[in-house]
Amino acid sequence: MSTEILAAGTVCWRRVPTPAGEQLHVLLIHRTKQRDVSFPKGKLDPGESMPEAAVRETREETGLGVTLGVNLGTIHYELSGGRRKTVQYWAAEVTGAAALASTFTPNNEVQALEWVPASAARARLSYRADRELYDVFLRLAEHELLDTFSVTLLRHAKAEPRGEGAPVDHLRGLTDAGELQARTLVPILACFGPKRIRSSSARRCLETVAPLAAHLDKRVRVSEALSQDFWDAGDLAETRRLMGKIITRGKSTIVCSHRPVLPDLARELVLATGSVPGDYLSEATALPPGGFSVFHFSRTRPGAGILAVETYPLKH
Repeated sequence: MSTEILAAGTVCWRRVPTPAGEQLHVLLIHRTKQRDVSFPKGKLDPGESMPEAAVRETREETGLGVTLGVNLGTIHYELSGGRRKTVQYWAAEVTGAAALASTFTPNNEVQALEWVPASAARARLSYRADRELYDVFLRLAEHELLDTFSVTLLRHAKAEPRGEGAPVDHLRGLTDAGELQARTLVPILACFGPKRIRSSSARRCLETVAPLAAHLDKRVRVSEALSQDFWDAGDLAETRRLMGKIITRGKSTIVCSHRPVLPDLARELVLATGSVPGDYLSEATALPPGGFSVFHFSRTRPGAGILAVETYPLKH
């Protein structure tokens, strides 16, 4: 039986001014020991999620602080000794300010960084798996779909049970396990660079996003249209307006709600962007407490629909 090694990385990109206009460049790393050319990536630390590893490894190998854009997929390849490596990648935009702030110096792991025109990068990559992964990136670039934002549908963390002696439903708070989940979510959700946090008015939702809001120093925008009581009433017009507003604004947003509400929120994202519905929506919204799904959209062409969905049933 083979041993699976999990890793994560990024395809970093930026737009470089030229006399003929902006040109898309991507970042390649020249590794010292392997003497190869690839993208920033590395193995997960114990207890680490894929998104956290991608951001951390990019920072450690390149000195660049990034947030994650659209998910590019996963590659697999065999290693010696019956081992198998699985690497998940994201696109990650590097702003001019972030590039200037890089702390990279050549070291025992990475000998050099090289920004190259996107059209020239594929031929320089050492491995076929990387080239195939890069083809996904190039297709997005070809259709001007790299500039993205995300909408994360988050189910509240584990809450106090219903029943005799329990508080009124919207006043039920988190259990100790739920409070741990809420803290565990912070570094994972932060990897996607959320600019807005929206929540149901229910106490269990507000307590779920409170640690993230404190970490990001952002206020929580509370909406009755995300609550289960509102959903039970059956009028989703305000919910539709809210989800449409989130898409129109084009800012990465966390939306914390309830299990029965999440499928309708996902359907509103589909309707707001002309996306194709499918079974993937059910899979993305059948979340355990503290689980979440990240939906990626083009900032300039939201009508292109959902570009990628990634789902995380929270582990702790």
